[in-house]
Amino acid sequence: MTIGTYFLHRKSKSPLSQIAIDLHYLPSLEFFAAIAGAEELLVFPQDRYQRQSYLNRTRIRLANKVETLSIPIVGRRPRIPMEEVRIDYGQKWQAVHLRGIQSAYGKAPFFEFFFPYFHDIFESEEESLWRLNQKLLTVCLKLLRSPARITVAEEGRLSSEVFDIRGQIEPGRPFSERNFYHPVPYTQLFGVNFEPNLSILDLLFCAGPEAGRILQESAKKQ
Repeated sequence: MTIGTYFLHRKSKSPLSQIAIDLHYLPSLEFFAAIAGAEELLVFPQDRYQRQSYLNRTRIRLANKVETLSIPIVGRRPRIPMEEVRIDYGQKWQAVHLRGIQSAYGKAPFFEFFFPYFHDIFESEEESLWRLNQKLLTVCLKLLRSPARITVAEEGRLSSEVFDIRGQIEPGRPFSERNFYHPVPYTQLFGVNFEPNLSILDLLFCAGPEAGRILQESAKKQ
């Protein structure tokens, strides 16, 4: 599916049946705006790991700054399949991430309702980065009440009906250079000015049941 066809679907509000995605770590609002309305999300365990990507990092808002949380991986072998990337638990990263999330959102209105879902996944000590991201995305879709289902797919030629956004959402370029996400402000815990495109955690903990509506409104319809 071409970009033009994608936005034609958005404008007409007709369903986007399938979107091929990367499995990001606690994805950004841009990611969820891009998949808004999808019925099926195709993920590919054989896709290659990309350094300096959102595959192992996410952004949260603390009292005085925006913090990037990164998951350390075993070794530095570039371009290996995602399903082979192993998480380095020798660096005790879960404690750092959990402490950061609690510091950032512990007083957010919906923190106590949603945090246990994520805490349990962190505590499971999943060895595979790909599997960890898949579990986290599954929980996020559930909490957003999204009808989208995740399907593990094999490498090969995609149908012309599939919109492929793999490799497009990356930290090296601002979201404004892409056509997926138009920020819709909501009340955040810290700061005077709205900080767009943080981790989905920011929206879930701050907006609760309104998160799904905000994401729908944030999806660009050009």
